[in-house]
Amino acid sequence: MEEAQLTKDGIRELISRRVAEMPAETRQDNLDRIEQRLAEFANYIESRIVLFYVEKEGEIPTKGIIEHSLDHNKIVVLPAFKTNNHSTKLFKVGHPAKDLIMGGRGILEPNPARCKAVPVDVIDIAIIPGLVFDEKGGRIGSGQGYYDRLIPKLTLTTRKVAITMEAQLLPIVPMESHDRYVDIIISEKRVIYKI
Repeated sequence: MEEAQLTKDGIRELISRRVAEMPAETRQDNLDRIEQRLAEFANYIESRIVLFYVEKEGEIPTKGIIEHSLDHNKIVVLPAFKTNNHSTKLFKVGHPAKDLIMGGRGILEPNPARCKAVPVDVIDIAIIPGLVFDEKGGRIGSGQGYYDRLIPKLTLTTRKVAITMEAQLLPIVPMESHDRYVDIIISEKRVIYKI
């Protein structure tokens, strides 16, 4: 397991450098295209309740598509994380500027005092974060395993979708027995269905 972890860390560093070396204009153009491609994606259009994430460094930003979702009367759900037991709870967020507070992982999370809890089995589509993906739906996240524990709790009919730049795609990423795959990957150039 240590070797696999070292390999994943090396891949994270490689992809991080690759993205950092990308000209800012190219990066922004890619992000705009990803957001547009997701907005036009049939599973997203047909969805009513969408699970998003607030990005950590190296993940695709979601602020714009969250605003788009709220403007199109979708129910936006975001996770809150308990760092003491690595669990995740989902909450409906109606006003991100008012409803989010800094969480234990150093990212914004729903404020339980303002947001209503949402059961995991009502999610229509889940936008899953990651730093690196492959065409078979393999993913490397931040290494804390929150989403590897969350993905199996989502229903079989919930589409698990990753948004990523082509620069973050590799032919194959190392996967361990506890790692979970996504069903669909959306990049600035294409939509990839898990093979």
